[in-house]
Amino acid sequence: MPYSRVGLLHLLVVYLVWSSTYLAFKIGLLNGFEPFWMGATRFIPAALLLLLYARWRGWQVLPSRNTLGKLALSGSLLWLGGTGLILVATQYVPSGYVALMIATTPIWAATLEGLLDQKRPSGLLVLGLLIGLLGILALNVPKLSTGAPTNLLAFSLLLISPLMWSSGTIYTQRHIASVEPVVISSYQQLFGGLGFLLISIALGEPWHTPTALGWASNLYLIVFGSLIAYTSYILAVRLLPLSLVTTYAYINPVIALLLGWVFLREPLGIWTWIGGALVLLGVGLVFRSRMKPAVQPVV
Repeated sequence: MPYSRVGLLHLLVVYLVWSSTYLAFKIGLLNGFEPFWMGATRFIPAALLLLLYARWRGWQVLPSRNTLGKLALSGSLLWLGGTGLILVATQYVPSGYVALMIATTPIWAATLEGLLDQKRPSGLLVLGLLIGLLGILALNVPKLSTGAPTNLLAFSLLLISPLMWSSGTIYTQRHIASVEPVVISSYQQLFGGLGFLLISIALGEPWHTPTALGWASNLYLIVFGSLIAYTSYILAVRLLPLSLVTTYAYINPVIALLLGWVFLREPLGIWTWIGGALVLLGVGLVFRSRMKPAVQPVV
């Protein structure tokens, strides 16, 4: 079955733009932002802009109470559980390391889908996921070998984050199908942003003024990360198999590592090249597996 060309175009946007968001996270945190304050100042404005756009297009922007509850749950899983943990971890480790840890997302997504649908994954899909995981481990060798407490904390947070993101993605795909993608994106980011704001207040984060570079990084995240790329992500989830969409988590680390090396002088070594090659091979196998006939449910 051929893939939707529009869906593949949106997936390409996700590949390219989200690769750069890890660098923007790091730059913002290095230039005056606290993690949850940064999330609040990104997602609330982005959500309001998307709602204004949806209103201008004449779409229904007031979902039912039941749908709002679903949007609140999925938004919390995606943004507080997913991106929130990423922001906290990014304070302690390089942006490329964060990106490669998030590459476990397809593994979580495939596992959760298999449990929900009671389907056996194809052998090729399992092989692709395992090779991708092996690539992630290879990329992690230099960091985890140090055993530093901050590295271990970041490692733990970045194991949980992809599980939260995968859960929110699957929930969105299966339970919020009758709402315009832009409206879904706006409300999920609004609920996520409000959650960031409440946590920032509860933790007593200082709201001192970030530098111009810090604000520039957050503006980039608002326009490209939230307004453009996340809406493309929602559309890709609707038009393509989830196991294919979540391969962005394999592509993003490779690009993010290169961006971190170019702009922040984050080190690259032999393990980076070995791991990157294995990750790309895993992506290719996951793509290939989606062209096979669906596996019958387990009985």
